[in-house]
Parts: sequence; structure tokens; C-alpha cells
Amino acid sequence: MSFEGPAAPGVFPSQWLRKAFEQRVICSPVYTPDESQIQPASVDLRLGDVAHRLRCSFLPNGEPVEAKLDRFSMGELNLRDGAVLEQNRPYLIPLAEEVHLPEGVRGRTNPKSSTGRLDIFTRVITDGAYGFDDLPPGYTGKLYLEVVSRSFTVRVQTRLSLNQLRLSVGESACTDTELLAEHERQPILFSAGAPARPPQLRARDGLFLSLAVAEDDAPDGIVGYRAKKNSQLVDLAKIGEHDPEEFWEPVRAERGGGLVLEPEAFYLLMSREQIRIPPTLAAEMTAYDPTSGELRTHYAGFFDPGFGYRPDDPSRGSRAALEVRAHDVPFKIDNRQYVCKLSFERVSETPDVLYGDLTSHYQFQEQTLSKHFRPVGAPGAPGAAGPDGAAGPAG
Repeated sequence: MSFEGPAAPGVFPSQWLRKAFEQRVICSPVYTPDESQIQPASVDLRLGDVAHRLRCSFLPNGEPVEAKLDRFSMGELNLRDGAVLEQNRPYLIPLAEEVHLPEGVRGRTNPKSSTGRLDIFTRVITDGAYGFDDLPPGYTGKLYLEVVSRSFTVRVQTRLSLNQLRLSVGESACTDTELLAEHERQPILFSAGAPARPPQLRARDGLFLSLAVAEDDAPDGIVGYRAKKNSQLVDLAKIGEHDPEEFWEPVRAERGGGLVLEPEAFYLLMSREQIRIPPTLAAEMTAYDPTSGELRTHYAGFFDPGFGYRPDDPSRGSRAALEVRAHDVPFKIDNRQYVCKLSFERVSETPDVLYGDLTSHYQFQEQTLSKHFRPVGAPGAPGAAGPDGAAGPAG
């Protein structure tokens, strides 16, 4: 069956992703598509029925993935009733969806936001691929998800979604000139409650984001969380049920601002800027420049149209959660230090559903923890009200 995509170049919006399912450009041989998989400019990909415990990570490099699995698999786990993935062990999970991309239509995948906030490292590989996460135009075949949970032991099951797929056609990337002109029409970044202006507004193949790690940015100087070692099991099917105190410890800014990161510890911090993605654009958080310090932002990359956006209130946005890890040595980060950037693509048509229209845990967020944890301040969570009704320390 032929598939005629959008007439204009750009990222496929929700209505075209729905058509991609209807015409089996994206399909599952076993499971019926679920409307909840359709996001404003991306599709949630679901886990299949088995997970392969790997001896090591690998790339196909011109071979079918199954041929490599014969050499590197150390056994299978059945995901239908749920299975535990060990910390720091690579697994490969055939996804429930496969794709049949027309010529000219390409794909890109990224972890979901909740996946990144749990420090779960994921990337998609395809048959014959020489790299991760990119689906070349015309690719037909299965999709496989490599999963490594860095900080926690996790329980997963069939049809959970850890990753997203974005489809696009033609030249979709926005230049800095186009992006700054769009920012003038409808602001994309806000700083201190106002549209960002230089020097806060910095563009180089995208817009830079900085860290909020000052005592004034949060109650009691708490600016984020650090993952605890040897914590409890995180069941990814349970939303809002885990006690954050069992998994996270709050981190406070140093006097005068800033924070010293412990080597290889995982931190959840917040951007200083608020982000507002208009309906005509989609964004992706892109790799941090390693020449700027011994630091990595481990991130979930896609920001869909409508993130932080309200047409009746153009003066606000939503802060981004930033997943940060230092390597080898302790590393001092400063307040307002730039650590990552957002690159932008045009959407081929305005989506028929925006990020704010969906039931989302992260629209206008002020806290960084994933949806799997009870909100800070809820009974049993850090910051819950004490006997006199006063809130305890945030975190």
C-alpha cells in the first residue's frame, strides 16, 4: 500500500502519525495500536514479549540483529507477566512495533521523559544499522531496544513504553536565524518571567539551556535530587506509588550558589529557563559539548509541540528536567552554567492535539522526579506536612 505523507516538509504531527498506523507504516504483528501511543509529534513504542540478557552492547554493522543475538544473548526473560532488569546489565528487547517507511520518510527515536528521569539508558537499533536511534528513509523491519538501567533495578512488562519514535520528511531543521525570528513572534525561552534576551538568549544550532542551582531558586536551597545507591526495586507499571525517600536524596546549593557533583552519581536538576514550544515546532535536547567540562547530560530528548504552551498565557513556559552525571572526578557546576541546548524542527502541519491537551505529568513542572514517585509533600514523601500542618523541607 502506498503512503502519501504530508505535503510540506517537517516532522509528522499527530494526525499523520495516526494515518501511519492506519496504513501500516507503523504496525504491530501482535498487538492492536493504542490511541494513547499518539503524541503531538511522536509515537510511543511498546516493549515486546521477551528481553535478551546481553553479554555486551553491540551494533549490527551490516548484519541482521538476530544474527548478533545468537552470539551475545545470555538467555531470555518473559515480559508478559513482568520481569526484573538488573542494574548496569544491558538487555535487548524486540519492540512490539515494526516500521515500513516509504522512501523519503526517515525516523528518529529517543527515550521518554520518564525513562531519562530514572537514569535508564535506552537506544533503538535496526537490522544492518551502523548507529543507534536513526531509521534511514525506506527502512522496513523490526525495531529493537537496548536497555541499561544505571541507578535502579527495575521491573518492566510487555507493552510498557520506554521510547518514542518521530517521523519526518524533507528538510525540517530550523536555522538559528529562523529560530530567533520565531522567538520574536512568540517567545520560546523565558528568563526571570520575561522573554529571554541576550546574553541569556544564546543560539548556536539551537537554543542553550542553563542550570538553576542557587539558594534562591528553591526552598531551603534544595535544587534537585541525587539517586541513592542500592535502593528498592522500581516497578515501571506503578505510577505515583513509590516513596521518593527510598530512592532519592535532596541536594542543596552551596553558599553562594552552585553544586559539586560526585563522580558517576546521577542527579536530577532543573533548567533556569522556562521553555514554550509553539504548535508549529518540535524540539530535541541535543548532546552536551564535552569540551566545556567533565560532565554529561543524560537526557530524554523530545519536546513535543505545546510543551509549556498556553495560548491564553503567552508569558510563561515550563522548566526542563536535566539529567546530569559527572565522570572520573568531582565537578563543580555553577548557577546559570550552560549545559545543553534545544535544536528545533518545523512540524509539517499543526498537530490536532498539543502536549498541553494530553494528560501529562510534566506540563508546567516545578519538580524533577518521574511520574512513578509520589509527589513531594504527599503523605509518606519528603516534604509532607507535619503534625502542625506546616510543610517540611522540599525534596
